[in-house]
Amino acid sequence: MRQFRAMTVAITPSSAAEAATMLTRAREVIRLNIAALEALDGTVDDSLGRACDIILGRPGYLVVTGMGKSGHIGGKIAATLASTGTNAFFVHPAEMSHGDLGMLRKDTTLLAISNSGESRELRDPLIFCQREGIPVIGMTQRPTSFLGRNSAVCLTMPKVAEACPNNLAPTTSTLMTLALGDALAMVLMDRRGFSAEAFGLHHPGGKLGMSLQSVGDWMGDRPAPPATVPLDARFSEVVSAITEGRKGAVAVVGPDGTLAGIITDGDVRRAFARDITSLVAADIMSPDPKVVGPGARMSDVVDLIVQNKISNLFVTVEDRPVAIVHIAELMQAGYVS
Repeated sequence: MRQFRAMTVAITPSSAAEAATMLTRAREVIRLNIAALEALDGTVDDSLGRACDIILGRPGYLVVTGMGKSGHIGGKIAATLASTGTNAFFVHPAEMSHGDLGMLRKDTTLLAISNSGESRELRDPLIFCQREGIPVIGMTQRPTSFLGRNSAVCLTMPKVAEACPNNLAPTTSTLMTLALGDALAMVLMDRRGFSAEAFGLHHPGGKLGMSLQSVGDWMGDRPAPPATVPLDARFSEVVSAITEGRKGAVAVVGPDGTLAGIITDGDVRRAFARDITSLVAADIMSPDPKVVGPGARMSDVVDLIVQNKISNLFVTVEDRPVAIVHIAELMQAGYVS
């Protein structure tokens, strides 16, 4: 079997003067970006509201396009829009010129991004939109450019210097574009009344999606019922129920099946300091345990467990326990790190 040896690269540490110079330059770039955002804040006007009116008034998708770095930013803007209630997707402008103009139906809206407004690849989709009566929302620094002139609404960004020492590589301009796109997405989100629950439906994956998941979704259609004992259950019966339930706790229920309390394995250990022969469940239970309903978010469950320093939480419906959540399950699923 062929052996591969790891390559070692000698790295000469920077001198103190070089390290200081790099830090100064990095902070200069950050300050330039902050200044660009402040300039953008001072130039945003009612054109953003008019752009939102167009998007909200159109039944079709919002198609986002842009070339180069503007395209990369456009892809992120489209993803943010799609996850916050606006049906949007990104299409590369060069691909539009080779058949993908078919994605621009008459009920769609085009959000075109170009810092200069003169990107040659944008000309075909812009001309197509003019011919088909598809409204264009332009995002550029030059409202008199080809993009600006062919836009129903032009979201104009201020002219600022790039952080690049040659004033060439898009840096401050792409940051402003990203910020303006986020502003557009968030205003649309507010106008739609897009809730955290709706966001969770669009974002079921990852830790964020899990936190927005409901307890009912986590339980599934047929949750395993928690171990229960009546108020007058003998101590030995309590121990057996906890052991069989394998969750480290048992629900104590009243005659009508409603939750009266909880007994954990810790309560059982402490009970051995007393005469266990005469103890019943009501004697060792903790009354009024923390509970949640199936509609609660899993993030609320995690908060209750962590803040109250408990290991178990009952899910109740009409005050009757239907499931039990154990912290070990949450850790295994990634809800708690």
